[in-house]
Amino acid sequence: MKQTDLLYRSTVRSLFTIFSYPGLVRRALACFGAVFNCFFMLQLKGVLFRRKYRVSSVDHPLDGEIPFKTSWVDIYMDFSPFWVRTQGFVLRKYGKAAVPYVRDFLAKISDLYHRAAAVARVNFSTTNRPHYYGTFKFKLIHLFDPHLMCIPSLHVMVVVYTFIKFREEITALNGLECYQKEVDWTRKHALAITESILYVKQHSVNCIPAALYTMTRFDASRFSPEVIDMFIGDLFQKSDGISPETVKKIKTHAAILYKDFLSKGMQASSWEDPLFDFLRAGENCG
Repeated sequence: MKQTDLLYRSTVRSLFTIFSYPGLVRRALACFGAVFNCFFMLQLKGVLFRRKYRVSSVDHPLDGEIPFKTSWVDIYMDFSPFWVRTQGFVLRKYGKAAVPYVRDFLAKISDLYHRAAAVARVNFSTTNRPHYYGTFKFKLIHLFDPHLMCIPSLHVMVVVYTFIKFREEITALNGLECYQKEVDWTRKHALAITESILYVKQHSVNCIPAALYTMTRFDASRFSPEVIDMFIGDLFQKSDGISPETVKKIKTHAAILYKDFLSKGMQASSWEDPLFDFLRAGENCG
């Protein structure tokens, strides 16, 4: 099957496409402002004023059964270009008709960053990642990511939202028959990026269910427990050096922890409370 051009299309070109629509400029700037302030600047404050913040370890014993695979770094670093390309694709195919959908998409991406920041401002989280600087991309990761925002994983939240919303956009614009290949690819790529966070040791297996729980609380109509169960079940269809027994344990753990977060969250005064309780139970690294 011929690869979708979503895989090869220039991210820079897609950005120019988004900013070429006046009705999207303000929303796009607000979105990238949220990325800057809620991820980069917030973590910088955590580094500069470390003693003012609680930092919890969220490692799990299963992390030790997952090999460190540097070859997955390209997929890992594609999570932002991934969503940019999907929206550039929709605009290129449908023009002005797609603008309201893209505007809503950008607003929701901003919301995801604000939700992750709401947790991090109270309690940062980290994992034991390797001090590997063997490639330029890993140097960039260590330079710009202080590794203090593991729960909930923005990587997982963003890519899950991207593939669900992209499918909705294409369907609403009556393009599913023409672009089913692209819709299928976004789902597979979202799964691959989720897997990559474990292979490059930027997250723990605990970070995935925490992110998926956040998505359910973010939008239960789109990210119901049934949708989440399917997503977890589809992970690691082809594992890279992980035994079948470990894959089964990862999926089981993710499903159980997700349901535990959801059960506790429905009884809590705030959606963040189950995550805070989980983080407080972790080792304090501050």
